[in-house]
Amino acid sequence: MTNKKLILQIDFRSGLPIYTQIVNQVQSQIVSGIIKPGDQLPTVRALAEELRVNFNTVARAYRILDEARIISTQQGRGTYITEIPPPNVSEKLRRETLEALTQRYISEAMRLDFSKSEIRQMVSDQIKAWSQAQESEEQ
Repeated sequence: MTNKKLILQIDFRSGLPIYTQIVNQVQSQIVSGIIKPGDQLPTVRALAEELRVNFNTVARAYRILDEARIISTQQGRGTYITEIPPPNVSEKLRRETLEALTQRYISEAMRLDFSKSEIRQMVSDQIKAWSQAQESEEQ
């Protein structure tokens, strides 16, 4: 059980509530293996100070993660990433992470005045380019 430094980037201009950004980023870091089962998270107060957000915002994010059985808070010991979540929870986390990434991308692109068709075309082009790069790596 390590006490890993949780790295979160909050976008105060985003349309996503801050507590949702925290939940999404913790989920994303679990899915990608950056934080692992047994890793200790900062206290609500410490994370709120670090992010310069209200204590209740972080408490709400932790409560959502706890209800999803992603974290476990043990009175007097701290908050930890739970042991491997059930497969349906892992798949749900993957899906929610992809959804959050997509929402951030679209939100930022729209903020920069790109049209929906430009965004669609760029995603399509990037998927094609990525697929071609994967194919050439395999050869």
